[in-house]
Order: sequence, then C-alpha cells, then structure tokens
Amino acid sequence: MRSPDQQQLGMFSYVSVEARVPADHPIRRLRELVDTILKDMDGFFETRYSREGRPSIPPERLLRASLLQVVYSVRSERLLMEQLDYNLLFRWFVGLNIDDRVWDHSTFSFNRDRLFDDEVAQRFFDSTVLQAQLRGLVSDEHFSVDGTLLEAWASHKSFRRKDGGDEDSGDFHGEKRSNETHESTTDPDARLMRKGKGKEAKLSYQANTLMENRNGLIVGVDVRHATGTSERDGALDLIDQMLLGEGCTLGADKGYDTEEFIAAVLERKIKPHIAQNSKGRRSAVPGSVASTTGYAISQVIRKRIEQGFGWTKDIGGLRKLTRVGLQKVQAWTAWSFAAYNLIRIGGIEDWWQPSPT
Repeated sequence: MRSPDQQQLGMFSYVSVEARVPADHPIRRLRELVDTILKDMDGFFETRYSREGRPSIPPERLLRASLLQVVYSVRSERLLMEQLDYNLLFRWFVGLNIDDRVWDHSTFSFNRDRLFDDEVAQRFFDSTVLQAQLRGLVSDEHFSVDGTLLEAWASHKSFRRKDGGDEDSGDFHGEKRSNETHESTTDPDARLMRKGKGKEAKLSYQANTLMENRNGLIVGVDVRHATGTSERDGALDLIDQMLLGEGCTLGADKGYDTEEFIAAVLERKIKPHIAQNSKGRRSAVPGSVASTTGYAISQVIRKRIEQGFGWTKDIGGLRKLTRVGLQKVQAWTAWSFAAYNLIRIGGIEDWWQPSPT
C-alpha cells in the first residue's frame, strides 16, 4: 500500500499529465464519452474478475488502450506500449500517472485476451449506439445495409486439403481448390472468396453492417463465414436483431435485389429501398416502391455506409485482420466499428476533426 506521501505524489503526477493535455483537445470529449460507457459496464466487469489470485490490469485501462490502438492506427501491442511509455496524451487517456510503469506488451496481450471477447466488444458497441440515441442522432425508421470481405490473417499456402492429401510444395497453381475440400491450417474459420468476377480469391470473413440514415452511424455489426449468400443472410439477421418492422425502409445495393431477399424484407413489412438490378433480368423491387421520392433519397444516402468500411479498414486496421478465428474476428470488428461510431459522433457534434462525413 502506498504511503500518504506516495499517494499525494501520485495524485500530483496525474494532475501533471492532465495539465499537459490542452483544454480544447478533442480527446477530452472522447474520454468523457468512453468513461460514461465504461461506468455503465462496471457491473459486467465485476463478474469477469476474481477477487483472488494475482492482480491484473484494470479492464477500463485495457479497453481505453485498445480504443487508442484503433483510433490512432497503432499497428501492434508492442508499438502501443511504446506510445504509452512516452506519449503523455495516451497516458492520460488510459489513466496512467507519469511515474507508472507501462506493461510489457505480452502482459497486456495476455490480460486483454482474458477479458476481451465478442460479448465485451458487442456490449461496448451497443453502448455507443445507445449514446447516439440519447443524443437524438439516430433514425428509428430509415436504414441501409451492406457487406464487405475482411482479408484473413492467413496465406494461400495455408489453404490445404482437409484429408491431408496435398504435397508440401506450396505450389497450388492449376489445382482446383474449394472450401468444401480445403481449409486454412492457419485460420480454419476463414473461407476462400472473391469480391467479384475477375478479382483474386482471398481467405476472408464476411462483415455486414446496418446503418441508420440520419447521420450515418452504424447500429448493427455481423461477422460470419464468407459464402455466396452471407451478405444477404447477415442483413436479415441484423434487421431482426434491431427489430425493424412496419414503417421502416432498408436501402442496399444491387447485390440484394433477389426474389428471396426482397420477399423476406416485405414479409417483415419493411419497404425494400434496394437498388434495382434489371440487367438481363427483371428486378424484384416493386415498381410502386421504386417510383417514390423516399426510394430516391435512400439511394443517395445508402452509399454513406461505405464510409464505415473505409474508416475501419484504413484507420481501424481491418484491411488485413490481425486476429485468427471467427469469435476473435467478430470481437475486433465490433470494437473497430464502436470506435468509428465514437469518432462519427465527434464529427457530428464538431469536436473531432477530421472525421467521416
């Protein structure tokens, strides 16, 4: 236990760190928002930690540091600990005094792996949506959906026959491979998929997001195995999770213009503001819907969903995944979109610049 003099010195050190952060710096507003969310999660964290055994890193500090890693595009835990060692802005945000030792990167990773899973990430993401709702920033009627492939942390050479019949040459050219007969030895949950005709097939996961149309905030995230129908399947699961129904509209690109998907949307009494795909076929979107003014507006606004994918890939590090396994990828993807929502709120309220607009 610290002596009174040590406690006073520690308080002075923290004040000194805080004094170094400009009063108008946007990270102050970001921390206020994050602190509100973490306070609401205190009871949940209590169930995750035992009172016995060796003390671990406080969960609030783990999550604040992980948030900085996404927001400031820090590539690895080793670099994150390096930043915490000398960057007073990072120290203050996480809650470290100027004289506190920074954790070893392996200790940080071990402790975060114990705490951080898809449930924690999803709760934090849901809390960002709740904060946006409390601020009146979220529409409860008009939404858009889209999907993207996330490149897995696995190479083509790891994609081998499930029966172990291929040679260890690493030369797969001219060999017919499929997800039914092959799997990655590095990440068995990844699937070989291509974004479109003529595109290179890569080991990937399917990520889907649901966006509200008022301010372009992401209100739902879904990650699953990549298949030919995973985009549409994920979209239906998202609208069911958000309890969308009568009076709601759903915008999407031409890839969602199929009879099965449109029928499923109409069955839920949602207006399908789906881009019509009439090339060589008949669109499944009813003409009575496509001729409305609301449909035309949705077609313009729905494209903003790409900003979330762009930010999380370019800034948040999702362009090439650093997690292996479906559950870990689900957790990190939800966490990245939670960070996106926080920065997006900052842009809307004009205290974080630049931000997705």
